[in-house]
Amino acid sequence: MDPDDPAAPSERVAMPGRVLAVDWGEARIGLALSDPTRTLATPYMTLAEKDKGLQIKRVVALVDLLEIAEIIVGMPLHMDGAATTTTRPAMKYAEKLAGLVSVPVTLVDERMTSITAEARLSEAGWKSSRADKSRIDSAAAAVMLQNWLDTRAIQRSES
Repeated sequence: MDPDDPAAPSERVAMPGRVLAVDWGEARIGLALSDPTRTLATPYMTLAEKDKGLQIKRVVALVDLLEIAEIIVGMPLHMDGAATTTTRPAMKYAEKLAGLVSVPVTLVDERMTSITAEARLSEAGWKSSRADKSRIDSAAAAVMLQNWLDTRAIQRSES
């Protein structure tokens, strides 16, 4: 991945199948999955291991277990598109992950995903608590993934 082009996809070509979304965070990472047709995104789980090496190994293991064909990793950006203090660590995480899996890894804009996820959970009757932030993380990964899937579907229909 070119650090001058943080949204550049890896050079691997995606095959049909499930997409795994990673909402990277320093404390936790939220995961979401697409269905095999790449139509719907669903929150999957949140990983909160303090050992980041173990955490990335768990993600790598999911690639085979869940038959993942592509991974997207959220890239935190300010509303104006400028890098945040966590943009570079998220990019490094994506680069490390790309070196450990045989599927494409792509960085995607994750602006507003946590806010959108929390609002949707609240609309569904969920009461936010500091103890249950992991639910927001996996829901944010699902929001990011659904946005990505919808964008790809529109691009396909226009071509």
